[in-house]
Amino acid sequence: MRKFFFIVLTVILGIAIVYYLFIYYASFSQGYRAGELVKFSHKGVIFKTWEGELSYGVSEAQRFEFSVEGNQKELIQKLSDMQGEEVKLTYKQRFGTFPWLGDTKHFAVEVELQKTASEKRQEEEKQTLQEILR
Repeated sequence: MRKFFFIVLTVILGIAIVYYLFIYYASFSQGYRAGELVKFSHKGVIFKTWEGELSYGVSEAQRFEFSVEGNQKELIQKLSDMQGEEVKLTYKQRFGTFPWLGDTKHFAVEVELQKTASEKRQEEEKQTLQEILR
């Protein structure tokens, strides 16, 4: 009986470990989203997680919610500094999540500041002017 209990416990523990590793390391998809970073906060009662929102499209109703793992200090600082700016967010989507990782299945892995249309136009005009002056 004791041996049976030990085997069952080992199997349950093994399944739990495989499930955790699958959820943590396997990604369902990965991609990019661009928009205005309208929210980035550290929230939670028991587990404090970093959560953010991008607003994209014509209306404010189109939002993309994402989480950031707590061990990504550099990314957290970048997102905090870029709040209210147009950004390009690189993310990975997991099959699931755990409460201590974040509220969403989308996890940010990188962020960069987007140039606005007027900044791009100014840069193109500057390059054109430099080519003409050559």
